[in-house]
Amino acid sequence: MKFGLMFVNSGPFANHELFAHLVQTAEQCGFESLWTVEHVVIPTDYQTPYPYSKSGKIPGGEDVPIPDPLLPLGFAAAITKTIRLATGVVILPQRHPLYIAKEVATLDVLSHGRVILGVGSGWLREEFDALGLDFHSRGARTDEAILAMRACWNNDLSSFNGKHFNFGPVRSYPKPVRGNVPIHIGGHSEAAARRAGRLGDGFFPALGEIPRLQALFSIMRSTAERYGRDPDQIELSCLGRASLEAVKPLEDIGVSRIVLAPPAFDKEGLSRGLEKIAEEVMSRL
Repeated sequence: MKFGLMFVNSGPFANHELFAHLVQTAEQCGFESLWTVEHVVIPTDYQTPYPYSKSGKIPGGEDVPIPDPLLPLGFAAAITKTIRLATGVVILPQRHPLYIAKEVATLDVLSHGRVILGVGSGWLREEFDALGLDFHSRGARTDEAILAMRACWNNDLSSFNGKHFNFGPVRSYPKPVRGNVPIHIGGHSEAAARRAGRLGDGFFPALGEIPRLQALFSIMRSTAERYGRDPDQIELSCLGRASLEAVKPLEDIGVSRIVLAPPAFDKEGLSRGLEKIAEEVMSRL
């Protein structure tokens, strides 16, 4: 089982010194990956319910700092050597695939191939309104953007023709280190599970309840098979707890990565908390 940390760019970790301490300590303790989150803006008095909390509101309030998800990973790449650099998630339909393909390929080269691109279709309608984008077409834009990015990464001359994105032939360099960047589909809806089955290299529902995960993984697997893909090649991640008891049930349903929230918000607490997870859980698996 691999262990990652998420929310590493938000709230107190917008402070570059605390962020640096978090990522370097996580690498030293043997964590496999770091996951950043994204909102380009938080519209005031938004009414769309936040899907990951009972309150329907983003933790930390509307003024919580949420830096760009990719720039902190570039900073992390410069001060680490092995830990993987992941977005959890980029809101893909809000970005043009030519830009995100270039940014992610550049980060992959700078980090010697350590990038995972986690993508989601978004939930905050008012954020799409602020960007002048149609909220209801976000799923179709996400699908097209995934295919368009891969066209940029995989081909010397790249073209794409879709309803939302059209380009080519064009050249986009640099290319990712291994010719591609793994794309992990975030979200815990049935639509996200189907998208992971059709298009994902991985699937990351941001929840940890076994019955819900099983249902989503079943949808992902049946969709993959319907599209002639091997579902066992789609890596499964989820949220979880830092305990030995939590690992086995998740392994049994195919999860290979548990992603945890940071254990503290200060340097001393982070060091203690990450070292404790490494000693009491990770070293015993």
